[in-house]
Amino acid sequence: MKELDESQLVGKMRQGDEKALAELIDRHQSAVARVVNSMLGYVPEADDICQEVFLRFWYSIDKYRHEAEVKTFLTRIAINLSINELNRRKRKMSFILSQLSVQTESNQIKVESSEKAFGDAQLVASALNQLDPPHRSVVVLRLVEGYSTKETAEILGLPIGTVLSRLARAQEKMRKIIAKLLKS
Repeated sequence: MKELDESQLVGKMRQGDEKALAELIDRHQSAVARVVNSMLGYVPEADDICQEVFLRFWYSIDKYRHEAEVKTFLTRIAINLSINELNRRKRKMSFILSQLSVQTESNQIKVESSEKAFGDAQLVASALNQLDPPHRSVVVLRLVEGYSTKETAEILGLPIGTVLSRLARAQEKMRKIIAKLLKS
């Protein structure tokens, strides 16, 4: 089925062809996994989210209108599901902290001082994980995945100016977080 282009695969999916879905999964699984892992980290939930991305695409195939590439459409689903998971985590953490009567600054887990031996990649990943989802999604798409500003705006459904301002704010926040981690 590799000789088929994506519009042909989508057409076959609309007819219920699961082999066409399998082919699209083969083509885009690694890109979806990169986005989800960049948003959530390498956690068990990331695999579930990746599977959910393709299930959502399968069940909403009739709504896909070819206005964006399949990869772009899948990336948008991946970002949205990752943000939902981050919000779930935040609610769960808030509940746990309230049950334990523990007060933390804006419910963020601080990096412990015993973790001083971060490599550069670990520092960046740690800083990225501390960003709020709207800023994290812009950084992941723009800097990790290499989408252009215009493509990032299209995927997230935002104006280009908003993408640029979120990116600038996110980079500044990450600089501060990394500086703080290096001092501890």
